[in-house]
Amino acid sequence: MNPTHATAPVLIAGGGIGGMAAALTLHQIGVPCVVLEAVPELKPLGVGINLQPNAVRELFDLGFTPADLDGIGIATREWALVGRNGRDIYREPRGLAAGYRWPQYSVHRGQLQMLLWRAVQQRLGPQAVRLGQRVTGYAQHEAGVTATVESHDGTRQALQGRLLIAADGLHSAVRAQMHPQQPPIHWGGAIMWRGTTPGRPIRTGASFVGLGGARHRVVLYPISPADPATGLATINWIAEITVDNRQGWTQGDWNRRVAVDDFIHHFEGWNYGWLDVPAMLRGAAEVFEYPMIDRDPVPTWVHGRVALLGDAAHVMYPTGSNGATQAIVDARVLGAQLLAHGVGPAALRAYDERLCGPISAVVLRNRGAGPFGLLGLVEDRCGGVFDDIEQVMPAAEREAFMAGYKAAAGFAIESLNAAAPTIAAGARA
Repeated sequence: MNPTHATAPVLIAGGGIGGMAAALTLHQIGVPCVVLEAVPELKPLGVGINLQPNAVRELFDLGFTPADLDGIGIATREWALVGRNGRDIYREPRGLAAGYRWPQYSVHRGQLQMLLWRAVQQRLGPQAVRLGQRVTGYAQHEAGVTATVESHDGTRQALQGRLLIAADGLHSAVRAQMHPQQPPIHWGGAIMWRGTTPGRPIRTGASFVGLGGARHRVVLYPISPADPATGLATINWIAEITVDNRQGWTQGDWNRRVAVDDFIHHFEGWNYGWLDVPAMLRGAAEVFEYPMIDRDPVPTWVHGRVALLGDAAHVMYPTGSNGATQAIVDARVLGAQLLAHGVGPAALRAYDERLCGPISAVVLRNRGAGPFGLLGLVEDRCGGVFDDIEQVMPAAEREAFMAGYKAAAGFAIESLNAAAPTIAAGARA
């Protein structure tokens, strides 16, 4: 039996990282909720992602510990850009090593989702996440919202909620209804091949490294500690090129398994002694190909009692390593606005005013290569070949470029360290 709107829970469409973070946040502030996830079984899918210190702060405030995150990844100590000639362009410490009050983590995306899901089950109960339930649309009423839900077996039902939070990803049905004239998915021509390979961590042992140019590069970082017996860690890597996109994406699937031989010729000869890129690519058990895609920003994430969150609101190129980070921050900012304005449309409007404009700007900044834009500037000035980077771009200019990105993405060190908690301990709606 459906509850009345007055007693109905908040409905969350999507059980990914954003949806689970939203559920844990609502539970923390005393707002009943239910997560509706389309897949019939949750599995730890995906490869490596990065959690910036602003997201780690929020996870700690949700009760997770460094040991929890150490179990699914590794604390990042360095972020570096290296030219095609193997020489450093830029490097900086990250997380605690940089002076943040919270670490940065490189983690396995699927393991993070499962960590959040287990916490939802423990704290909210096993019925808080309903699998095999896809939200396909909504209707609004004065006191609530009705979500149309299609079960895995094809049956449909209408569920009543006080609010609907759409964390249903790139292909969000809720976003499509909210913005029926939205442009199609945007592909700028970049193709990514992703995999994981056992290997010896380079540099600090916990370094994120971008190697190459703005349109032809490899990114790699460990997502596990090195095994004491073998010295090997799980190295997450992304190999990427940019091609002419005038014909659109012609491969059909948005992700598909491919053979290394299909693309390794783009990276032959990338052997620097301290890193053998072709050997790393060939060491992966399986490789998947993806187009690098996003969506044009929309003018609002909110329609009455319905709000977009995570990729449904702002799917972005992974160039800034802040997609999952922003989904977690979205959930926490939403919770803060529910505390300030009550569980209703006013809170959603405040959430929208706080995030939609600034994060839409980050989407466009990432489309322009995000922090990897520094590689593009070096290419423009010297073709990517240099003996002394200071003669190409002084340190002050490189540092200013990176500071601008971190400020836009919400993890500038001074402001983050000084910021009060997004949600005060013990606060209840």
